[in-house]
Amino acid sequence: MSRTINYHQALIYTMVTMIGVDGRIGNAELARIGRLVQTLPAFSGFDADRLTHVAQECGEILQEETGLQTVLALISDGLPSVLRETAYALAVEVAIADRNIAREEIRFLAMLRDKLELSKLATAAIEHAAIARFQSA
Repeated sequence: MSRTINYHQALIYTMVTMIGVDGRIGNAELARIGRLVQTLPAFSGFDADRLTHVAQECGEILQEETGLQTVLALISDGLPSVLRETAYALAVEVAIADRNIAREEIRFLAMLRDKLELSKLATAAIEHAAIARFQSA
């Protein structure tokens, strides 16, 4: 069965996969996804009431034997080039929401970077900006 998703779904799949890669889904991460979907211009026109459904779809695919590879392919195919860095930035934003980035999350970011064909310079800048936003004294 051939699957396709739109760019809203691809962005949500990116965030859902990020929170699921370490096996722990925290409330801070879920709340961050909800806020991002409700406030970012990339989600303009998306019915936020569908967020739970889209997240569940992604979770079901991730449970399949080759789920992670399938989701990465769907994300890549569903994103226009202009939103590829946005997807990476959303993944970083969700990963850092709990102020603890697990090894699995770092590995997923590398896989996402490669699948979306993003430069290491661009992704490093995105990561640095996210860390700066979450710093505290």
